[in-house]
Formats: sequence, C-alpha cells, structure tokens
Amino acid sequence: MSKEKNPRRVAENEAMAKAKMLRTSPQKLNLVAALIRGKKVDKAIADLTFSKKRISQDVLKCLQSAIANAENNHGLDVDELVVAEAYCGKNITLKRGRPRARGRFGKIMKPFSELTIKVRQKGETA
Repeated sequence: MSKEKNPRRVAENEAMAKAKMLRTSPQKLNLVAALIRGKKVDKAIADLTFSKKRISQDVLKCLQSAIANAENNHGLDVDELVVAEAYCGKNITLKRGRPRARGRFGKIMKPFSELTIKVRQKGETA
C-alpha cells in the first residue's frame, strides 16, 4: 500500500517556478516582476532580455524554468503560455555594519528576496 499522490498546487493548465535567495530587496524585485505580469511569455522574455536592471537576468532564469516546467512536466503548449502571476516576498536579511563618527554604528542591511512565477496556458481551456 502506497501513499496517495500529493495534490497539485496549481491548476491543470498552470505551471510554477520559484527562485529563492535573490540578492536584492523585494521592492526592487517587484518592479521587474510587474514588468512581465500578464504578458505572453515570448514578450516577457524579450522585455527581460533588454532590461537594464541587474536582477532581470535572475527573473529571466526563473521564467524560463516555469516555461520548461509547463512543457516537460505538465505537457502545456509553450506558444499559448501567459505569465499569470509574478510576485515576490522577503527572505533573510544579512545585518552588516560600519563604524561611524563618535563611537556610533551605521547599520547596513543586505536583504534577500524570493520570486514566484506562474504561467498559464491560454486558449480554448481558459
């Protein structure tokens, strides 16, 4: 007797990818995530490729992973995929510091973020 299969975390016409420990603040990451939200995946890839933001390359990797998950694991058609959701959240923050004048201590926070991208197949099913 085996255990039952885990239920899917996303719908039948969706696929998801997560990128953790991205070295940027969630506020800056959300600017890039908002750039691709709701777009077709080929347009989103083009926007991320030519974006001047440093973190856009990591977002591009996560998007390509979500597309590969949709194609290989769930059998979805790549040409009909749309970025359904792209959201980010806080991860750890490294606390660093620097000595300042008069014996004080300047706090330097080095935040990390995580990104979740869900792609959905548009077409006759949606």
